[in-house]
Amino acid sequence: MKIEKVKNYNQKILAILGTLAIILVIVSILGIGGAAISDFFRFNNDDDIETGILSDEKIEELQNENKREQVISYENPKLIDTLNSVYIIPVSHKNLNEAENINGLLSIRKGYDSEDSRYSRRFYGSYNNLIIYNQKNNLTNKLFEKRVNFNDIKVEYFVDDILLLFKVAEKDTYKDGVINLSDFKSLYIYSLSEKRLKKIENEEMDIVSYKFLNESKDLIVSFGIDKNNDGKYEDLNEPTIIKKYNNVTGELTDIIGEKTNSELQKMLEGTEK
Repeated sequence: MKIEKVKNYNQKILAILGTLAIILVIVSILGIGGAAISDFFRFNNDDDIETGILSDEKIEELQNENKREQVISYENPKLIDTLNSVYIIPVSHKNLNEAENINGLLSIRKGYDSEDSRYSRRFYGSYNNLIIYNQKNNLTNKLFEKRVNFNDIKVEYFVDDILLLFKVAEKDTYKDGVINLSDFKSLYIYSLSEKRLKKIENEEMDIVSYKFLNESKDLIVSFGIDKNNDGKYEDLNEPTIIKKYNNVTGELTDIIGEKTNSELQKMLEGTEK
């Protein structure tokens, strides 16, 4: 009898422990699943936040109502020329939760940190203009006189000059209601010594990337070809071409000639003779 009681007791203990273990497993699964779902929705919500500026059509609609949905926001000044005490002040923007009357207040936020290198610096954000601030004479100068959007400011240091470079969207070529980096971009170059802004563009193509040639201010520029004519370059299935930009003359020239290009295409198609 005692042995039977001990067996029954042990079975009850094992049953209780087993039940507790199952409960713990279920709770753990629910906790992990809940966290994953939360992260999923947070990720999707972050993706939905549009960093571009509103299209001209949307701006006109808001102006008719004497309202606005975006406000100017200034980044922290960034010293780019120590010798002459010259700073750049990126101008970004904030999307309001609700459209406000034109007399609304502006919002301020801190700038992004940057990483220094020997020859260049880079700043990332969501910008719509750039101010050059000279501490010595207390002068400021804004670079753009029109509505633009860019998210990358590159500062290149040369012996005789400092160049600022930006890939800038100016038109809603993709027709999605905002001007952002999904649209075709131009490459702007600003010289601190010349106080001059240059522009590299092809209205039917997108600026994909650029690179300075060795020991030179000339550039290799990669253009994305919009094969399906939807106003947006898609890296996965649309091609690029490269051209050389002469910094002195402003000319764009092909690096790869038409003959070589034709031969390579025929080799790819298997139609070469």
